[in-house]
Amino acid sequence: MIDGVKTRRLVCRVDDRGYVMEILRRDDPEFIQFGQAYISTCLPGVVKAWHAHRRQTDNFCVVKGHAKIGLYDDREGSPTRGETMAIVIGEHNPMLITIPPLVWHGQMCVGTEASILVNIPTEPYNAEEPDELRRDAFDPDIGFEWFPQSK
Repeated sequence: MIDGVKTRRLVCRVDDRGYVMEILRRDDPEFIQFGQAYISTCLPGVVKAWHAHRRQTDNFCVVKGHAKIGLYDDREGSPTRGETMAIVIGEHNPMLITIPPLVWHGQMCVGTEASILVNIPTEPYNAEEPDELRRDAFDPDIGFEWFPQSK
């Protein structure tokens, strides 16, 4: 587990009308502050990576389909510097992933239909000065395997 990254299994409360699933509440231990909430879709086989934020903490939850979330730590002084982490989340594995500042992250849709990711970051997006650092999705310095390998 990358230092500072948190995961929490989410609970679906199901009845004969459907279900309710809480993603993030202000009394949850992962909650820092509210910046905004937004949805990001990812089409099958598409990789949307790598990016990191200087100030922002992200809170990811995939509410439709499934996505492989990739994480990479190259923070100076971090006990997990150089480590990567992958986790598939979505309808059959509902989870919240909290991603601290300067941890590189991205997503890849897993399956045959688009995934829908909800993010509740701690900062609102600023188009004039985006809090984003970017790297190529297949950066060889990271060495992350996005696509499944048959064994």
